[in-house]
Amino acid sequence: MLGPDGQPLARKYYAENTGKDLDVDEVVRGYEVSKEKYVIVTDEELDRLAPEKTRDIDLKQFVPAESIPPLYFERGYFLTPAAGSQKAYKLLAETMDESKLAGIATFVMRGKEYLVAIFSDKGILRAETMRFADELRSPADIGLPKKKEAPKATVSKFEKLIAGKSKKQFSPTKLADKHTDSLLKLVKKKQAKRSNVVKVDEEVDTDHKVVDLVSILKKSLSGKK
Repeated sequence: MLGPDGQPLARKYYAENTGKDLDVDEVVRGYEVSKEKYVIVTDEELDRLAPEKTRDIDLKQFVPAESIPPLYFERGYFLTPAAGSQKAYKLLAETMDESKLAGIATFVMRGKEYLVAIFSDKGILRAETMRFADELRSPADIGLPKKKEAPKATVSKFEKLIAGKSKKQFSPTKLADKHTDSLLKLVKKKQAKRSNVVKVDEEVDTDHKVVDLVSILKKSLSGKK
């Protein structure tokens, strides 16, 4: 919400300075255009701008897989073939393996458009959801200092530290989330004692459907929608 002077008012700030809480009707959506300025956007305007609901994956281009900077990646998923499309899946995966190319595509889910990169790793297709370019911050955005030449003694010290912890390859199985491990041990212990264990009715997701990615990609490659 914006105050009378055009400045943003957070709910907590408003309450602390007025002794009153904001009503739901007073809360509006705003897009930040600078540190202290927002442009009000209505729900109706957002609905008009929402991407069209579709099950299609719009394949934009193929690029060398190694040319995509890792900082664009958000979350990875393995892609499995739907019934009857195993051969097409295998052919697509092998072709992408040999070419060392990644497919860049967009799709819409829950009213939001997503960018995704599709890779083939030894015959298995993998999708990585990606950030759009305008979602990334540059070093200048966060005020990082300009690069300066470090003293040779300091560089030598860090080289020794890095060499002492260097391994021939990355071994993810040797790295564990200690907090999660402790939580799982607690859960198993309580489960064994039947302490605080409850049963809930399983909800059936009637909207869930399997998407045949291979057939969608074939349509996209042929220019069909």
